[in-house]
Amino acid sequence: MLSEAPGSLARAAAESPDALLVVVGGDGTVNEVVNGLAGRRAEIAVLASGTGRDFGRSHGIPSRFEEAVRVALGGATRTVDVGRAETSAGTRYFANVGSVGMSGAVARRANAMPKLLGGRLTFFYALSREFLGWRNSEVTVRLAGTERRAPMHDVIVANGSWHGGGMRLAPEARQDDGLFDVVLIGDVTKLDFATTAPKLYSGRYLSHPKVELLRSATVAVDSGEPLPVEVDGEPLGTTPARFEVVPGALQVRVPRAG
Repeated sequence: MLSEAPGSLARAAAESPDALLVVVGGDGTVNEVVNGLAGRRAEIAVLASGTGRDFGRSHGIPSRFEEAVRVALGGATRTVDVGRAETSAGTRYFANVGSVGMSGAVARRANAMPKLLGGRLTFFYALSREFLGWRNSEVTVRLAGTERRAPMHDVIVANGSWHGGGMRLAPEARQDDGLFDVVLIGDVTKLDFATTAPKLYSGRYLSHPKVELLRSATVAVDSGEPLPVEVDGEPLGTTPARFEVVPGALQVRVPRAG
């Protein structure tokens, strides 16, 4: 089934046994489908045609349409986790990543921009513009068994490896381990950004002394002032925010090994 009205079509199709939903679109469309499938068992195949395409990258799904069709027709089925986020705007599931801080502002700007530059340049331009005026805030992050409280730039709650149109923000994230990779980007300066931004695309930025990687099935984020939240590139209100892994909630058609 080609998804033109993702949430409603997903809910209807999931009523059929052994349903396979073919999602034609970007990360926002995948997000709508995942929310339409909440509490239901169904499998999706993705033909990525949107701006970010990070869900497809995280699962190794080809970006070329013909190759993605072959995966949809004959790929392997992988059972993966999804995330659930609760914010001032309500509750929403996400397939790939959620974040709090400047990433939420970047998502809002990128969504409002024309996409003539393509996904990577659109997100990098939005990132650069937001960074110039961004002010880091005191943030409290509570995870299972630990807590961090400090000035922070961003809190990345990653189920998948890729974010922001090809930035490898959580290179070791697994979609089926019942845990988020939680990246805390601390009190970075404009000089930090200028020297480290190119490393966002390789994942090497994690070696920066103001960046910390943790893992947890739950993440609660609060701040003295409301900070924007996004899931799968879609704005979702402001802090306080809570994220929780929903294990094995989604089946995805992926390339066969070998």
